[in-house]
Amino acid sequence: MLYYLSQFGSLLQGVQIGKMLNVFQYISFRALCAGLTSFLICLMFGDALIRRLVELKLGQPIRSAEEVHRLNELHGGKRGTPTMGGILLIAAVLLSTLLWARPDNPFVWVCIVTVLALGAIGFYDDWLKVTKKSSAGISSRLKFLLQCVLAAGITAFFLLSPSLAKQAQQLYIPFMKGPVLSLGIFWTYIFYLLIIVGSSNAVNLTDGLDGLASGCTVMAGICFGVFTYLAGNSKAALYLQIPYYGFSGELAVVSLALAGAALGFLWWNCHPAKVFMGDTGSLAIGGLLGVLAICCKQELMLAIVGGVFVAEALSVILQVASFKLTGKRIFKMSPLHHHFELSGWKENTVTVRFWIMAIVFGLLGIATLKLR
Repeated sequence: MLYYLSQFGSLLQGVQIGKMLNVFQYISFRALCAGLTSFLICLMFGDALIRRLVELKLGQPIRSAEEVHRLNELHGGKRGTPTMGGILLIAAVLLSTLLWARPDNPFVWVCIVTVLALGAIGFYDDWLKVTKKSSAGISSRLKFLLQCVLAAGITAFFLLSPSLAKQAQQLYIPFMKGPVLSLGIFWTYIFYLLIIVGSSNAVNLTDGLDGLASGCTVMAGICFGVFTYLAGNSKAALYLQIPYYGFSGELAVVSLALAGAALGFLWWNCHPAKVFMGDTGSLAIGGLLGVLAICCKQELMLAIVGGVFVAEALSVILQVASFKLTGKRIFKMSPLHHHFELSGWKENTVTVRFWIMAIVFGLLGIATLKLR
């Protein structure tokens, strides 16, 4: 919205205030402002939200099954900590985006719809958990169905646009200059479904320790701020030999809004957490990262930048597959962060070391831009 101040500034050429307003036309300036804005929103309104959640008794239920008895000993003190704090994170991202991004950019609205849709699914899931005082929310089938509907809508947006359809179907692989193949309509949908649902659930699985998911999200948001900005700049995209999407540059604003909101939320979510983001926040964050990757044609890069999220999801898949096939478990418990906890690492140690790996994966992802 504030972008239009630059157009007002163009009418005041020669006047000092006109020159100052021209800065609003630059994506880099607005992206940095979006990150700062979302950070401050979380910082200023976090305490009030936490008090309200406590008043409503929206506490986090802790699993109590026999196989996780020891984990309950480690995290029993977290029972009753308010959840659904993802409301704050989502509000910060949306308000900052609406304030600093160009409202005439269709990719911005795809991201907004994604955050709202997955945030609503997560909110309903959290609501069922806290009202039933159980760790079981909506069924996995219903959650997957709703995510499939969202993925179908996003796929349709790209494939029904004459200017986007051809490139949307192309598969790009990191380290390679051009597309390796065209997926076609059906496989494009399947691919987008895997990206959106996979990233959404991967972040959801990572959100198991104080500050873990929010801390890792900060680096992922910064990385996709770089990717989207470069993909939306024709000269930079040509120089780096990466896919060019004219609309994606504006998503740098969304990406840094996400990074700033995650950093601000971390203020309240760090150990000992005063609030959890819950599925409300984690599903929305993961889905947004997936859509950002799709919008700048860096879908597979998400697996590198989000290496921690991928490792957490893979640990669950391997654990389930191993137990069903052999009756034995690979890890002491999945997701992966619980394995290290049960191996003797303290919660803070696990969290900080995972943050370190998130930074390493992020830097590796950025470095691949020159490896073509």
